[in-house]
Amino acid sequence: MEADVQRAQQAQLEKGSSVPPWTGIPLQKGLGQRLRQHVNPLQAQYQQPTPPPHWERVYRRLGQPLHLDIGSGSGRFLLRMAQEQPDWNFLGVEIRQPLVERANAWRDELGLDNVHFLFANINVSLRHLFAPGDLSRVTIQFPDPWFKKRHHKRRIVQPRLVADLALLLQPGSPVFLQSDVREVAEEMVDRFLEHPQFWNPYQGPIDDNPFGIPTEREWQCLQLGLPIYRYWLERR
Repeated sequence: MEADVQRAQQAQLEKGSSVPPWTGIPLQKGLGQRLRQHVNPLQAQYQQPTPPPHWERVYRRLGQPLHLDIGSGSGRFLLRMAQEQPDWNFLGVEIRQPLVERANAWRDELGLDNVHFLFANINVSLRHLFAPGDLSRVTIQFPDPWFKKRHHKRRIVQPRLVADLALLLQPGSPVFLQSDVREVAEEMVDRFLEHPQFWNPYQGPIDDNPFGIPTEREWQCLQLGLPIYRYWLERR
């Protein structure tokens, strides 16, 4: 039943959705192909780790703190973050390659040198991309919910991901989580808090997006008055 409601809401959103004017990027700027909404990360083709890029070619100022956005989707959130915070570097990792290619094209159009998008299965590639302490901030926003119980193992926040982030994040670094599906949000939080290196300084959810920049899904949910479940955790 919950999956049916989610599909109905998505259809309503797609029928009349818009994005905030500050993106400067039309919502329907085309990919030139039909894009699958969900990709099974357990398929054999996604089990090969993605090697790290030449970071010195990606970022103009390599020494800036690095924000990792896991499941970056279209990339509009991260592009705006890069504009608002030029003293940070940003990396979006996404499993749908056409979205990555389009986001990097948008980055080039905007002339940004502190943001990059990478095609990868993050659960397979994370430890291959970074060294301990490389990350200063992580966001995981509105990941694919995979409602059916037999598909829960496809969800992005798994114990291995949490353990890898505990190693790669600097002490005191935040992890921001949000979803419009309560069960998904609570499962993500539980997975992180099961690891001794993460804690919730707020002892529960938070009301607002602390960055003030919504993802497309977040903007659409706000327009429809749908609930959003947000959590701000920290690496000890």
